[in-house]
Amino acid sequence: MSTTTVKPKLYIKQGCPWCMEAEDFLQDHGIAYDVLEVRSNRAAYDEMVALSGQTKAPVMDWDGEVLADFGAEELGAFLKQRGVIK
Repeated sequence: MSTTTVKPKLYIKQGCPWCMEAEDFLQDHGIAYDVLEVRSNRAAYDEMVALSGQTKAPVMDWDGEVLADFGAEELGAFLKQRGVIK
């Protein structure tokens, strides 16, 4: 399992089906995370764009490693590669 000391950040857009899918996936696997809604928070939006180089959500920052514009399948592979899930 991962030994990250900082909760991952999940940048989302309210109503985005991929964002809801990412949140469901993380919750289903018992993974704690901080959520930042980028439509209502300009600073979070600017941070997401700086991290990912794009305006699409969801974006995850996992202890400095960034996964951008993804679905649950990509998120699962990303977390498996880091030993977070099996």
